Amino acid sequence: MAWILLLVAGLLEIVWAFAMKRSDGFTNLTPSVVTIVTMIGSFALLAAAMKTLPLGTAYAIWTGIGAAGAFLAGIFFLGEAASPVRLLAAGLIVAGIALMKFGSSA
Repeated sequence: MAWILLLVAGLLEIVWAFAMKRSDGFTNLTPSVVTIVTMIGSFALLAAAMKTLPLGTAYAIWTGIGAAGAFLAGIFFLGEAASPVRLLAAGLIVAGIALMKFGSSA
């Protein structure tokens, strides 16, 4: 169950990062509210997952999901560059997440 909570927490991190970008420095109300609500949800689920998962594993996977997901959201929804080096870097993040998951005993 902790892994599911961690996955959802990571997905919420993608949502709040994207919404924060859309908030234009918290000057647009709707994306600002979405940012705050999903941020609180993401932190709450991360905290719940950390009850049983090791700190380093949980935090690394949470930030990795958020980083890789925000990177992809930027490419697909905001027209950000998808250069080979950036794609390689995102691939390394995903590989690190997989290694962290498989290397965890929890």
